[in-house]
Amino acid sequence: MMDTNSAKQKVYKLASQVAEEEGLELVSADILGTGRRLLVRVVVDKEGGVTIGDCERMSRSLEALMDVEDPIKGPYVLEVSSPGLDRPLTQQRDFEKNIGKLVRIVTTEKIDNQTFLIGRISDVGDGWIRLNIESKGHGKDLFVPLDRVSKARLEIEMKKG
Repeated sequence: MMDTNSAKQKVYKLASQVAEEEGLELVSADILGTGRRLLVRVVVDKEGGVTIGDCERMSRSLEALMDVEDPIKGPYVLEVSSPGLDRPLTQQRDFEKNIGKLVRIVTTEKIDNQTFLIGRISDVGDGWIRLNIESKGHGKDLFVPLDRVSKARLEIEMKKG
């Protein structure tokens, strides 16, 4: 029986190493599924966005390294992708890189009497985010402590005109 936490840590370390060599930022590396149907999902990003070529190079390099290091006993499928337009925001630096963008946040406790917020990131500080929320024709600022964010992702915005 494979120790999943140990395997995840090894895969994350290997993916991080390859991403750095390829000039990419590792967003996440997970092992999903059980038994004989394991999926290793790696998400990478870079300034200006990730190309299919970036994903292919990352996949080939990581696959070769994983063949040598063998962090997962048995068969698995490796999937390398970009975080997408509605990418999840999980760390303070993710929010900092997206100041000015619209986000959807779910909190663990009510903030301004709600646990679901949609607003534009106007500022980020040590352990907090300031969101500008449009409400009834005018905006208001809310401070959201990062330790109360259970989920956050970018909202896809359509340009008018």
